[in-house]
Amino acid sequence: MSHEEAHTYLAACPQPWRDAATGILGTEMRPGECCSLRWEHVLVGEDKGLIQVAEGKSKAARRILPMIPDVLKVMKTRHRAQGPPVKGWFFPTKARTGHLGWWGYRSQHVRALGKISKAHEADPSLPMISYFKPYCLHLTALTWLAPHTDTYTLAKIAGHASITMTMKYIHPQVEAVEKAFRKMAEEVPTK
Repeated sequence: MSHEEAHTYLAACPQPWRDAATGILGTEMRPGECCSLRWEHVLVGEDKGLIQVAEGKSKAARRILPMIPDVLKVMKTRHRAQGPPVKGWFFPTKARTGHLGWWGYRSQHVRALGKISKAHEADPSLPMISYFKPYCLHLTALTWLAPHTDTYTLAKIAGHASITMTMKYIHPQVEAVEKAFRKMAEEVPTK
């Protein structure tokens, strides 16, 4: 998903899924990690914030993630709107689990894609986004992060126990290979 497509998608999302999707795209959390987030694991400062993913399918999945400005803005807004709470669900609902879950966010995701599709049908100049699963937001965030870091750091961010999984998000471009050789050449003394 391109940044433009993500902007179109987020604009079409109902709340609270819009905030959750913003969090996923801005931190690379998996949808389940984001939607089951608790205030006890969120540190919101004036201009910085941290999220602790406290549970996961492996030890590596438990990690601390910084917030980009868009995510920090969402966190601060939700924090003020909820009271500000010290503990409890970040996305509380009346569901049995007490928080936004798969059925809730999936239906909001489908509504957003439907809204985009109807707008495109009415005006073909508007962007169209093909169907994708909510989990693809996590994959998109990893793909966006990959050019800005090394494979091992990306694995740590993603909560992967092995870089084998992380390698799916690394797409070296010809320019990146050339840049690596130029940097090396700059550091090698000439005779």
